[in-house]
Amino acid sequence: MPAPVNQTLSATVDGLLARLGHLLWPSRCLLCGETGADGRDLCRECAAALPWNRSACLRCALPLPIAAAACGHCLQRPPPLDRTHAALVYGFPVDRLLPRLKFHADLCCGRLLSQLMIEAFIDLPRPQALIPLPLHRSRLRSRGYDQALELARPLARALDLPMLDGVLVRQRRTAPQSRLDADARKRNLRGAFAVRPDAALPAHVVLLDDVMTTGATLNAAARALRRAGAVRVDAWVCARTP
Repeated sequence: MPAPVNQTLSATVDGLLARLGHLLWPSRCLLCGETGADGRDLCRECAAALPWNRSACLRCALPLPIAAAACGHCLQRPPPLDRTHAALVYGFPVDRLLPRLKFHADLCCGRLLSQLMIEAFIDLPRPQALIPLPLHRSRLRSRGYDQALELARPLARALDLPMLDGVLVRQRRTAPQSRLDADARKRNLRGAFAVRPDAALPAHVVLLDDVMTTGATLNAAARALRRAGAVRVDAWVCARTP
C-alpha cells in the first residue's frame, strides 16, 4: 500500500532540510572538536574508542568476559527485570558525555547518545511501549529537563514505539543514589515509584534510563510496573557500570 502523500512529502522535506543543515553546519566531535563522521557529532577516532557492551548478563547487563543468560548474582536473586540491555560500558569516553547531559544540560550529548542507543537496540525484540524513568517533580523543576526523557524521545521515533511519559511517577524525592552503598540504595527507593491509577499498561514495556549501577532504581520501578499489571518489564540503558 503506497504511503500517504503528506507523509511522503514530509519525509522528503525533512531529508532535504537535514542534508542542508549538514552542509551549512558540519558536525563536530563533541569529544575532540574534529569533524564528525557518519552524521554524528563524533569523529571516527573517538567512535573507535566507544566501549560497546556486547558481552553481558542478559538480566542486569553487567559486562562479562562471555555473554551469559545470567550472572552469578542474578542466578541467586533474579531481578524483577526480564531483560536488561546497555548500549555501552560506563567508561571513557562515555563517562565524559553522560555527565554533560545529566548535569550540564548539554542536549547535543543527549542526541549523540540516543543515536548510539538506536544503533545498539535496533535489532532487539520490540516492546509495546517505552517508559522513561521519571525524575521527582522537585528535581525536574531545579534541573529543567529529564535526561531519560531526552534519550527516550529520539529512540521512540526511530524505532516507531509508543512512549508513555507520565504513567510512572516518582512519589517522593530520594537521596542521590551515587552517595549510597548497595543496601542503602534499596532502602532509599522503597515506595519511591507508582503507576498512575488511571493508566492502562500494555503487557510488555521497556524502562529507559541513562546509567545503571546496581540496578536498584530500575528494579524498584519495575516492581511498581508489575504491580500495575505489566507482564514483562525490560530495561534499556545508555551505559552500565562495570
